[in-house]
Amino acid sequence: MHQNYYFLQQLTKALRPKLIGLQIFTCFSQNKDELIIGLTDTAQEFYIRALLTSHFSSLSFPAQFNRARANTIELFRGALGTTVTDLVQHLNERSFYLQLSNGMQLLFKLFGNRSNIVLFQEEEAVELFHKKFEADADLNPFQMDRLLQQNFEAFKAADGNLKKVYPTFGELPALYLEQQQYAAQPLEEKWELVQALLEQLENPESYYLSRINGKIRLSLLEVGQVEHTYPDPIEAANAFTRTYLSETGFEQQYEQASQQLTRRLSGTQQVLQQVEAKLKELRHDKSYGQTADVIMANLTNIPPKADEVELYDFYTDQVKTYKLRVTETPQKFAERLYRKAKGQHVEVRQLEEKLERKLEEVLILEDALQALADVRNYKQLKVFLKEYPHLLKSKQQTQQEIPFRLFETEGFKILVGKSAKNNDELTQRHTFKEDIWLHAKDVSGSHVIIKHQAGKTVPATVLEKAAQLAAYYSKRKNDSLCPVIYTPKKWVRKPKGAAPGAVIVEREKVLLVKPENPFERKL
Repeated sequence: MHQNYYFLQQLTKALRPKLIGLQIFTCFSQNKDELIIGLTDTAQEFYIRALLTSHFSSLSFPAQFNRARANTIELFRGALGTTVTDLVQHLNERSFYLQLSNGMQLLFKLFGNRSNIVLFQEEEAVELFHKKFEADADLNPFQMDRLLQQNFEAFKAADGNLKKVYPTFGELPALYLEQQQYAAQPLEEKWELVQALLEQLENPESYYLSRINGKIRLSLLEVGQVEHTYPDPIEAANAFTRTYLSETGFEQQYEQASQQLTRRLSGTQQVLQQVEAKLKELRHDKSYGQTADVIMANLTNIPPKADEVELYDFYTDQVKTYKLRVTETPQKFAERLYRKAKGQHVEVRQLEEKLERKLEEVLILEDALQALADVRNYKQLKVFLKEYPHLLKSKQQTQQEIPFRLFETEGFKILVGKSAKNNDELTQRHTFKEDIWLHAKDVSGSHVIIKHQAGKTVPATVLEKAAQLAAYYSKRKNDSLCPVIYTPKKWVRKPKGAAPGAVIVEREKVLLVKPENPFERKL
């Protein structure tokens, strides 16, 4: 009912003594659907915030409003410096206007998704807030009262049809009457119920924020599940707008983040599959080097001038058909394939690097989705969006900000922080309490994480490789042996105000390893 006629009637009654005598000192917009009007009498300031979107519109009255330094535009300049001399609520209509000292009128038309604010001078529209509603220029603020026959004769003639006699009631009063078994009553009883309802609407004792069908609503009637009660319509309007925007903002931003993460994860996994398939093809199915090896090993089995030959492929343990060139000896053909293999080797290396990046992206996206699943309210969502700012950035920016290197062995993922700042992000945001945390003992270096797998114990070989990485990416990189501490992540904590990468570790064990990257290919 926040835009119901009966609520606006109460709201304008409360606003009238507050606004009359105040001077409009600012009128601006910071986005296309919001208008801020600031009024003052030098001793105090009063703000009207009109939010007029296509799916929600409301008025609220913040105690103060901090205007942004950029991306704002001054509007309704003709009203600046004028004083409010009157506030007029239209009869049976969801609109009112401010009468200004220079003879202008500022009309507030609150018609749901067609709401608008229009400045008039001598019954002519001077400026429209939403210019898309061109027909609003033809309105006349002095002729917007709606006269309705609402006596018993009209009620009887309509056979108690509320929409015909009381179109201003709207949804909640109709719901209230339905709870009073309105439809089952005789006509005279219906009339009495309506008169009792009108008494409540025109003289409300309180204003309610109620939850009806899961949505928050502002009501003059005690319907639904009442969550808050307010004695003042201005206070109620502020609370409703704040609550509504908080709840719908949470739902929309949560869904947007979820969709964006899921879509990006799906795309990354698809690329990952394509890269893996291409690598398999280059390493085995179409390896120039392997084909050349097979031909060189079977030179005596290839007839002269042959354009096709069946040979045993000792890489796949199968007999395969190979196409040759009749103008080229098998040796020359193999030499050409070896030259191609050099370029193919570069392509394989590039694909392997891309594969590693995509694995890292998948892990980050899965972690983010898991963290998002734990979000329950708007406050938690704000923290999530602050901790995962890359959700709102491009894929290139996200890739650049991945805080760790990723290695994989025996089905376990090993994460290695790239810097002190990245160590914090890795340990605090991408690690869970059952993961194994490792670090070179008593020196600076990367945080290393072995991701936990439910029902599986980390093999000693995996632990050793992770420890070697912790030693390799530390100040002990060039030592012959390096002690590495390890413990479940739940025993690692970061003190408030500690330097980047600094943590306190408890219940750690020590493993002595040779500093090296066990995943680097030995030449």
